[in-house]
Amino acid sequence: MKWIYPILANRGFLWLLLIVNIAGTAYGYYWYGWQLADTPAIFLPFVPDSPTASLFFVFVLLAFLLGRNWPLLESLAIVTLFKYGIWAVVMNLLVYFVNGYLDPIGLMLMISHGAMAIQGVLYAPFYKIKWWHFFVAAIWTLHNDIIDYVFFMLPRYQDLDKYIPEIGYFTFWLSIISLGIAYYFCLRPKHFKLDIH
Repeated sequence: MKWIYPILANRGFLWLLLIVNIAGTAYGYYWYGWQLADTPAIFLPFVPDSPTASLFFVFVLLAFLLGRNWPLLESLAIVTLFKYGIWAVVMNLLVYFVNGYLDPIGLMLMISHGAMAIQGVLYAPFYKIKWWHFFVAAIWTLHNDIIDYVFFMLPRYQDLDKYIPEIGYFTFWLSIISLGIAYYFCLRPKHFKLDIH
């Protein structure tokens, strides 16, 4: 896999990825628009999960292009990109199994969110995450689960409404797995680090 790191560190590739992520983030907030219109202001930061995850990564990419690292945003990015990337893939698969079909938007969401999860992990060797950044990301992520499944601010898939308890249980453990991914790739003592040049 080491062959891929010069590509990931290439400034042209970083600019391309930045543009793609800005576009995806903008579309994500648009997708949540109708739900955000009905959301109490106190919950607004915690409702648009996927676009907020990609927004974290937009700032990570900007930092790389400026020759810097913003480790707190890196920590938030790797955890939330993996979590909500996998979450959206699984939810759209569930829609398929419940309805027997998946529309083009659902297929697009599966592909784009799968790419979200992958990109967050691929850039892990470039991150400068410390333990306190990890703990902040853990608090953010688990707190978001409470907002979603105690106050029912989760993304709305009408076809899956009757499965909300099971989805909440799955989401909690996906949060734990996502934190484990961040630990494995960013905090282990033998983890190697790279720099953007």
